[in-house]
Amino acid sequence: MGRFDGRVAIVTGASRGIGLGIAERLVADGAKVLITARKVDALEEAVSSLGEENASFLAGSGDDVAHQQEAVATAVERFGRLDFLVNNTGINPVYGRMIDIDLEAAAKIFGVNVLSAVSWTQQAHRAWMDEHGGAVVNVASVAGLKPAPNIGMYGASKSALIHVTEELAVELGPDIRVNAVAPAVVKTTFAKALYEGREEQVAAPYPLKRLGLPEDIAGIVAFLLSDDAAWLTGQTITADGGLTLTGGV
Repeated sequence: MGRFDGRVAIVTGASRGIGLGIAERLVADGAKVLITARKVDALEEAVSSLGEENASFLAGSGDDVAHQQEAVATAVERFGRLDFLVNNTGINPVYGRMIDIDLEAAAKIFGVNVLSAVSWTQQAHRAWMDEHGGAVVNVASVAGLKPAPNIGMYGASKSALIHVTEELAVELGPDIRVNAVAPAVVKTTFAKALYEGREEQVAAPYPLKRLGLPEDIAGIVAFLLSDDAAWLTGQTITADGGLTLTGGV
């Protein structure tokens, strides 16, 4: 018996990396999952690894409202319910000073990293959670906790996502809990530019002397969705190997 037996989750941005790690953990704990991302081939491979009896996918852009609505409807139709939503989709297409950023790129970052999380939650709320309850976890970042040089707009979007988490927690209680996790650098394709070729140097300021792994974040997300976190809402768990203790981001 798994703690999520009979439960259903949507995990966005889950064809690889942190999102796939979260989906793997939820399936291991008994949940059925629908995963989303843009690339069909990667999603098919992910579902094959998760087990087609446990998982389904829908390809599309995370900030496309029509895609969100279809994904929520598909999850409810296939699995009969929707208990959990994990807003993991995120982008960071620019690197450099905020003062120099192209404003169209900035708008895209906020659209995907912040507004899509709000919209995904709206769709899940309307389709199932308003009547039946549930839990939402937003994947933020330590870059949202303090200034993050050269990824400042990404950090600003994650700071906004943390505030969104708190606001929705107030609005949706008591039957829907909304929490977040704020990772430091996790070894994924998305974060490769931050550590590739210099991992030991990047990990040196971390008290635990290593970078994160997708399973490190997956375990925290699973906890926040579970009944073990039944009295937690509006919280952001910093998952950083102790980095912020030393003043790092």
